[in-house]
Amino acid sequence: MHGSHPGEHGLARHLTVRDLTALGIAAVIGAGIFSTIGTASHDGGPAVSLLFVFTAIACAFSALCYAQFAATIPVSGSAYTYAYASFGELAAWIIGWALIMEYAVGNIVVAISWSSYFTGLLHGVGIHLPGWLTMGWQKAHSGYEAVLALMQAGKPLADASPDQMKAYTTWAQAPTLFGDWKLVVDLPAFLITAVITSLVYIGIKESKTASNLLVLLKLLVVAVVILVGAFYVQPANWSPFAPNGLSGVLKGVSAVFFAYIGFDAISTTAEECKNPQRDLPRAMIYALIICTILYVIITLVLTGMVNYKELAVGDPLAYVFNKVGVTWLGGIVAVSAVFAMASVLLVFQLGQPRIWMTMSRDGLLPPVFARIHPKFHTPSFSTIVTGLFVGVPALFMNMDFVVDLTSIGTLFAFALVCGGILIIDPYGKSNARFKVPYVNGRFLVPLILVLGAVLVLTQAPEAVREFGQNLAFANGSEGFQSQIPMLVFLLACVLLAVVSFTKRLSLLPVLGLLINLYLMAQLHVTNWIWFTGWLIIGLAIYFNYGFKHSKLNKVAAAR
Repeated sequence: MHGSHPGEHGLARHLTVRDLTALGIAAVIGAGIFSTIGTASHDGGPAVSLLFVFTAIACAFSALCYAQFAATIPVSGSAYTYAYASFGELAAWIIGWALIMEYAVGNIVVAISWSSYFTGLLHGVGIHLPGWLTMGWQKAHSGYEAVLALMQAGKPLADASPDQMKAYTTWAQAPTLFGDWKLVVDLPAFLITAVITSLVYIGIKESKTASNLLVLLKLLVVAVVILVGAFYVQPANWSPFAPNGLSGVLKGVSAVFFAYIGFDAISTTAEECKNPQRDLPRAMIYALIICTILYVIITLVLTGMVNYKELAVGDPLAYVFNKVGVTWLGGIVAVSAVFAMASVLLVFQLGQPRIWMTMSRDGLLPPVFARIHPKFHTPSFSTIVTGLFVGVPALFMNMDFVVDLTSIGTLFAFALVCGGILIIDPYGKSNARFKVPYVNGRFLVPLILVLGAVLVLTQAPEAVREFGQNLAFANGSEGFQSQIPMLVFLLACVLLAVVSFTKRLSLLPVLGLLINLYLMAQLHVTNWIWFTGWLIIGLAIYFNYGFKHSKLNKVAAAR
């Protein structure tokens, strides 16, 4: 068993199944329910509620695989640890590196999002911070350039979006340093990261208490939203149920999936659980079920209160209540969003240092990353580095760019965890306290793939035609490049169908693997290029440091 024994480095065991479920809910019900749910509803109409069910089932396959690993290997480190046990050190390093991207980049999104809610809230009570202290440099600069281009082309300023105009004035009014460098920073995003990082530094017990309180508050607000909103639902708004068909609903899939990421963060706290082998699997499943039910009801309430076409706004929950005249509730939602997003930050800032700590114990990162604070019993150095890793980019970065990068890192981790179960326990024979139920996939996997293909050909012929044209270079080489991820996915389908047939693989992990690969194939090629770049940097570090200092290699050399 790799890694050191719990207790030797002294992480304190404080978490029960209730705390873990709360951490899961804290990670899942955050930015998703307060922002991305609006865009998804706008694209797919009321039918997006079904998309949450579909995505939850898709996540459940991955969650079951996570749960089996958590019951088998109750060590901090999440998917990194599981990949270490099933694929070996190099794959584990790659996944650990991808998780760093998922957690840190995901938290940059949440911090920026938190900042815009917070400044909106201050605005509501009459406190106006200067624009150049509440917007990232990248966003302000690109907005300024866009408006400038409009002016130079002699077009009316009305053509610019409100966001672009805001960015333009922010940039124009910002003070200049060192001659011509504009001082534009998102200060609230940096400050909330600093506050949360300090809390995580002080200890798991304090973090647990804060997380439980924030989750309770969040669930109360969601309950009030559902109860009050139900009175304003007009069933006429639910028809047409799926106005843009299947493709409209599926357009929101990455946004909806983004709302679910985070249940894997529970597994990073394995060494701080009182009974990890029993409680981790339970907490993951509980968190998924609770969050799905809430997401479905909220989507139905939102799309029932106003027409789905109006929902492409940054704060859909506050918007719908202000629209029907219940402004006091719009205010409460805005306040609670600030707390809800803080709880998401908390869970990810908790998860990240523990992955680094585990990687460091295996010798893949310098020993200082595994240092445990003698008084607070937390990975002290790793926590501070995580704070800087998130806080500094949050000062300058743009949010849209960051969301898809998080998704690709997460999906990659999920896919490897599903694949890991197929390697360590393909027939469900392990004696773990929790294991993925074995269903023989010999005939089912090929059958499901054939049914899927028939569904796509009949329901989305346009997409099929476009795919064919891109492959034939009809839309130039860029069209072909955009289909490379999809080609890789189709190849994986064929391979998995053949292997499932010959080796009688377990159905559920195979489905988990296929769904994650499909969602990865949906992401734009630029994400793949960035992701590949990030992996290359990671491999360079591994071969220059990790490989030489790895405990595994030292043991092998000593034999």
